Amino acid sequence: MIAVPDIEFRGVTKRYGSVTAVSGIDLAVPPSAFVALLGPSGCGKTTCLRMIGGFEQPSEGAVFIRGRDMAGTPPYRRPVNMVFQQYALFPHLDVEDNIAYGLRQARPRLSSREISLRAGEALAMVRLAGYGRRKIHELSGGQQQRVALARALVNKPAVLLLDEPLAALDKKLRTDMQIELQNLQREIGITFVLVTHDQEEALSMSDFVCVMNGGRIVQLGQPSEIYDEPADLFVADFVGKTNLLSGKVAGHSGNLVEVALADGTVIAARERTSLQKGEAVSVSLRPESLSLGAPGSGRLNGIVRNRIFLGSTAEYAIEVQGIGTLLAKADHMIGHGNLFKPGEPVAIGFTAGTPLAFPGPKNNGTNQRENKHVETIS
Repeated sequence: MIAVPDIEFRGVTKRYGSVTAVSGIDLAVPPSAFVALLGPSGCGKTTCLRMIGGFEQPSEGAVFIRGRDMAGTPPYRRPVNMVFQQYALFPHLDVEDNIAYGLRQARPRLSSREISLRAGEALAMVRLAGYGRRKIHELSGGQQQRVALARALVNKPAVLLLDEPLAALDKKLRTDMQIELQNLQREIGITFVLVTHDQEEALSMSDFVCVMNGGRIVQLGQPSEIYDEPADLFVADFVGKTNLLSGKVAGHSGNLVEVALADGTVIAARERTSLQKGEAVSVSLRPESLSLGAPGSGRLNGIVRNRIFLGSTAEYAIEVQGIGTLLAKADHMIGHGNLFKPGEPVAIGFTAGTPLAFPGPKNNGTNQRENKHVETIS
């Protein structure tokens, strides 16, 4: 028996006047999944979240929650709850009263004892037992975020919607809360839908990533699939860091396509769609797929222009004549002194088939995107 999806979009389009924010989306989210909607600003991800929550209605198509068409159903009648980016906690209420607010609006009415009991259970769920009488201003940012989660979960929704809830936290606390959210989702077993523009957050937290662009779903898959096997050039460029090299198809060798780069170097790449000889292409090379060594020992040779030391790894901006600046990432072995210095010549190697070739030139023959990386790490 096939399980009914917790969330289903059927041909959903949303327009605001002449602007189409979401265009013809079909999507089925299985029960108890953790799904991230990922994409740049204006891609339609927040509009999709708001249509699930009932804050917006589709212009065409339908949104279903657990098999029920939500057309015309207001937010407070839907089996969903939302955690907003700014948490939206009531500053004049203590922690328990913030969590219990929704329970007090429930019909039929719950007893005071039942409300207090369920608020306490929600606090324990987010590891804040004993904090019920604290004021909101007495809590840290991470604790406030947990209160917002408890308030959203206390009504036992079928789906929890997360609208960039970690954006206001510092990096360490953000990492801690990512782990907390993952553990919480596994413990309570309900579907989480996270909206984010942070690729690392989407890849690290979710079971499935839905990459959106221009109001459409570009790719839906597991995080490793999205990163390792991007569906097109947009996904390769948007998700994580990559080097984009322009070239032309020189021929084929077995299952690989041979691409002549701007400097004449021919490399073997995988092709995402069938490519023809002479066709202009862009090749994606992840920084961690590049190996660095002594000059002359790799496929390409360059000069280290910038280095950023990250502890366990180091990132290098390497200028390659005729191609541009490539970003490489290498492991750092403690005590081995294996860091290359700015100004040092270096060879760049990679395994045949590691690069991915996509139709169409990204730019005019130089790796301009990586020049942006240089601005970041200089």
